[in-house]
Amino acid sequence: NMAAAAASLVSYGSDSDSENESKSGTSPQKVDPDALAHLQPLKPGSVTSIAVLNSAPEVAVKEDVMTGVHLDPALKEVSYNPTFETMFAPEFGPANPFRSQQMAAPRNMLSGYAEPAHVNDFMFEQQRRTFSTFGYALDPSVDTSQVSSSSYIGAVEEAEKNKGLMAFETGVKKSEKRKKVKGGDASDIDSFLGPWAKYQDEKDVAKPSEDEKKELDEIIAKRQKRGKNEEEAPAEEKTVLHIKDAYDYQGRSYLHVPQDVGINLRSADVPDKCYLPKKQLHVWTGHTKGVSAIRLFPVSGHLLLSCSMDCKIKLWEVYNERRCARTFIGHSKAVRDVCFNNTGTQFLSAAYDRYLKLWDSETGQCIARFTNRKVPYCVKFNPDEDKQNLFVAGMSDKKIVQWDIRSGEVVQEYDRHLGAVNTITFVDENRRFVSTSDDKSLRVWEWDIPVDFKYIAEPSMHSMPAVTLSPNGKWLACQSMDNQILIFGAQNRFRLNKKKIFKGHMVAGYACQVDFSPDMSF
Repeated sequence: NMAAAAASLVSYGSDSDSENESKSGTSPQKVDPDALAHLQPLKPGSVTSIAVLNSAPEVAVKEDVMTGVHLDPALKEVSYNPTFETMFAPEFGPANPFRSQQMAAPRNMLSGYAEPAHVNDFMFEQQRRTFSTFGYALDPSVDTSQVSSSSYIGAVEEAEKNKGLMAFETGVKKSEKRKKVKGGDASDIDSFLGPWAKYQDEKDVAKPSEDEKKELDEIIAKRQKRGKNEEEAPAEEKTVLHIKDAYDYQGRSYLHVPQDVGINLRSADVPDKCYLPKKQLHVWTGHTKGVSAIRLFPVSGHLLLSCSMDCKIKLWEVYNERRCARTFIGHSKAVRDVCFNNTGTQFLSAAYDRYLKLWDSETGQCIARFTNRKVPYCVKFNPDEDKQNLFVAGMSDKKIVQWDIRSGEVVQEYDRHLGAVNTITFVDENRRFVSTSDDKSLRVWEWDIPVDFKYIAEPSMHSMPAVTLSPNGKWLACQSMDNQILIFGAQNRFRLNKKKIFKGHMVAGYACQVDFSPDMSF
């Protein structure tokens, strides 16, 4: 058995295929029969395996016709120097069963094979464009030196009508250039026309007759008058008192803080612990349309001011009978925002009729009106005690405008936003204020300096139509339009607090407002 195995291995070694020879570049090694004598005889029951190298030919090989040496085109490295003929020999292998006649055809451009033609690129493009525009072109097979109707292909009638006009030709001969009226003498300033002279074939512009002119002037004057009336006529202000006892036996109005409600409303102390409300106590009804903003009376919070889409502003009692104390009527369109001053004796209202109005909270009288012919979206008094005569309003024309109540004039404009301004919030002991806008950015301003010193805008940010400062003044809660509440630091850096992002409300499209509990636990 051992002898037979040795003989077969020897014969196998001598029959090594020519391809392996060409790859290695060396002659095949013979197996020494003496070396096989040391092979151990197989034990009964043991299993062994002999790996037989695959001697089948490669699928695609380059074969040198002269030498008959194969070279695999897939090889990255060759361990010997093949000849030029071997390197550039045609590939041999199985035929492509999917090869079609179209694939076999030679191609030198996307649409197939174009024979080289003795035609200028410009000429070819001119004929192609002429054909696509007018529907005719010169017949390339005809001698074009004598052009006749038979020289064209396509719409021959069109070619005759256009006198063989080509795409890049204007059809206007140089001799047919329009002539201008002679300008006269350059020294005569009044009659000299120069380059402003009219063309000779230019007709005079038709002018209306005297009767028509008079009629036109009347129409224009009427329109201007109508426009002025609309602009100059703010709605008439009036007020309705809804309670009989506007003043008590000591002559105190409803602005006086009540002392019979069981709690000290005059104290601004924060309770040690706040609890979530368990039940609804009351519903104030009176507005006929949606309520756009509500503001509690400063410090005590015993009155509630509400403005509505029904153009009215109402003042409500928060304790005791919870009546509607007074209605303020004076806007001709929906009221967007209201803001008390620090004492609560006056408040501002901003409405879509483009007016900002200052009202007396006690008497209901309108003290002043302000407008710059743009819609105010938000309004805020400066909270500093010494600046209670100044207020800012975010407008629809991307500006924040600062007015002085005493003079009624605009004293400053903050014009950096790229969209309508939605909110204004005072921070950092009222030295700065933060504004948000439809341009999806947040800007921080120093008071009275019309250049933003901080601009926050990320590609992922959405517009934030409601912003609230936390009671400790350290954080800004912003209702973002991508259904989340973002928290920004309100001191120095105004960084987004990524650990505190509140999601859950589906608010996209609504200015859902935010507020904190006094102890900041909710």
